[in-house]
Amino acid sequence: MDSKNVLIAILIGLVAGWLASFVTGGNGGFLQYLVSGVLGSFVGSYILQRANINLGIQNEIGRDVVTATIGAVIVMVIAHILT
Repeated sequence: MDSKNVLIAILIGLVAGWLASFVTGGNGGFLQYLVSGVLGSFVGSYILQRANINLGIQNEIGRDVVTATIGAVIVMVIAHILT
C-alpha cells in the first residue's frame, strides 16, 4: 500500500468517524474519529459481506465512506453500551 492509499484510508476513517459521532450523538476528537472510522470500516465491510448487502453505490470512495460509517455507528453503540 503506497502513501496515497494510506492517506485516503485515514481520510475515509476520519469522515466516517465524524459522521458516526454525529449520528450517535457522541462527541470526540481527531483520534476518536480516526479509530472508530478505521474499526468501522472493518466491521461494516464484514457485516455487509456476511449479510450479502450491496449498497448500490458506484463511486468507490462514497461506498467506502458509507460502509465505514455503518460500521463506526455499530462500534460506537457497542462502546456506549460497554461504558
